[in-house]
Order: sequence, then C-alpha cells, then structure tokens
Amino acid sequence: MISMLVDDYNRVIDYVRISVTDRCNLRCRYCIDGDFPFIPHTEVLSYEEIIRFVRICASMGVKKVRLTGGEPLTRKGLPHLLKELGGIAGIADISLTTNGVLLADNLEELKAAGLTRINISLDTLRKDRFAWIACVDAFDRVIESIKKATYGGLNPIKINTVIIKGFNDDEILDFVSIARKWDHEVRFIEFMPFGDTSMWKSTDIITSKQIEDVIREKFELVPSTSRGKGPAKVYDINGGSGRIGFISPVSSHICAECNRIRLTSNGMIRPCLFSDVEYDVKALLRSGKNDQEIKEFIVNVVKVKPEKKLEMGAIKKCQRTLRNIGG
Repeated sequence: MISMLVDDYNRVIDYVRISVTDRCNLRCRYCIDGDFPFIPHTEVLSYEEIIRFVRICASMGVKKVRLTGGEPLTRKGLPHLLKELGGIAGIADISLTTNGVLLADNLEELKAAGLTRINISLDTLRKDRFAWIACVDAFDRVIESIKKATYGGLNPIKINTVIIKGFNDDEILDFVSIARKWDHEVRFIEFMPFGDTSMWKSTDIITSKQIEDVIREKFELVPSTSRGKGPAKVYDINGGSGRIGFISPVSSHICAECNRIRLTSNGMIRPCLFSDVEYDVKALLRSGKNDQEIKEFIVNVVKVKPEKKLEMGAIKKCQRTLRNIGG
C-alpha cells in the first residue's frame, strides 16, 4: 500500500506542475529561438489522461496542482479540466500560471470552474519593452487581466518577473510599487538557462541578493509569516500592503525543500526542473496499464529525484525550453 510520495532524501512530494500545452501566443526572446515547432496534437496528453494521472497522484498524497504551458489558456476547454481536477479527493489547491493575454476574456468561466489563485508572468511595466521581448503588442491586455483578476477576487495574485541585466533591471522599484498599490506578491526570478536560445548569458544574471539590495535602499522588507513551502523567499513591505518574493535557482540551491514533480504536455514526468532526465508516463497511460502499475512507476521516478540541481556555481543549459517543460 503506497501512502505518500517520498524521495530518497526524505522530501515529501505533494505538488505537481502540469503543462497542458506547449503552444503559446507570445514569442518571448528568452524562450524562443528561431523556428517555433509544436508537439503534434496526438502526442499531447488528453484531459482524460491528465485527470487520471492527478487522481493516481492524489491517492499518494499529492494535494496541490498548478496548470502551466506554454500558455495554458490557448488550449480549449481548460475550465472543464479545472472543474474535474477540483473534484478529485485530496486535491486541495489548484492554480494557474498564465501570461495574462487571454485571462480577462476567460476569467469568469475559470472562476466558475473553481480557480481561486493565479500567477501572471510579466517582465516589464513598459509597453514598448513588452512588445520587444514578447514580439507581440499585448501589454494592454495583460494589464486589463491583472485589474480584472484583482477586482474579481482572485487571491493571492502573484506576478512573476524575470530580471535581466541591461533590459529591465531599472524597473525593480516600479514592480515593488505595483505590489504595494494592488496588494499583490511580486516574485523576482533569476534569469535561468533553458533551451538553445542564444539570448541567455551568465553575465545577464542579476542575483536575488542584488535585487533585494536595490529594494532595501527604499523599502524595509520584513520576513513574511505567510510563506508556503515553495522556493520563494517572501517578505512583507513594512508600512504598506503587498509582498515581495525572491526565487534564486541560479545563485543558490533551492532544492532542500523541493516538494514537486513536473508533467510535460507530451506526458513525461520530470523530477527536476534543471535536469534533462524525463520518464515517459504517457506510454503507460496509453498501453492499458492499471492504476497500481502507474503508481509504482511514479514512486520509482520520485525515488530518483536528484538531491540538488548542480554543484554550486555550475551553470548548465537545459536542452528543452520552458514552454516544453512547463514553467
């Protein structure tokens, strides 16, 4: 009888991030390089396969699910998936990461399906910069989505921001002001090496410590009592609303408390974001294996989850982009 998922380093795995599609309506320069090939539709997991996978994981203690992409809202019928996942015994938290372009148009249907929390990826507060990095002029739609989600009662709203030297590092305090104004959590994420894109260079990294130092010159940060088990180091902004988070996958190890695995849109379990090692659960789902056999497969995958991503100081590009892996 398998009661919970535990790796060989005694980390309990209770969180699954699921990419529902590799398709995206943006072409961000640090994600896309050259051609934009998609996984064939027949190779993408169906909603029924995703639901079965989550149900099996929930029977082993998984409580939290986050849907990602690509851009998850480009896939039709997403509210149906949300509603079905919300009905699985043991699943207590379902959230969504989106670029926000399509969110405003779909917000009411998503809320009706049970969505209560959302992460919105936004790397600049300047319209011209947004168009340059995303290669799409959709800034106004993203801001509309953030406002609509705010007034619509989604809580908390987290804004994920990748800071890149020489590109948007002059907007750090602007993002803090947004966190205070809207009572959101802005999470500054170090620029990570993924895919074959030539845009990524180690010299472009601004570490979480450097970002924090900039913020502390103007604002007092107080460790937040509401921090969860995730990788973000979260602070309240003294004297005002809003929170600031730092995610430091490059400058420091955030692996000791890792409680997650990833399921890619083409059915591969990825135990570690920074490893190219993947395990094909889709083959089992499509070959008539029963739930117990799939349970045992997942348990074995979790057992080989690495202790940490790399030796300290080493930086390696993962061969797949985040839109393939699931952000």
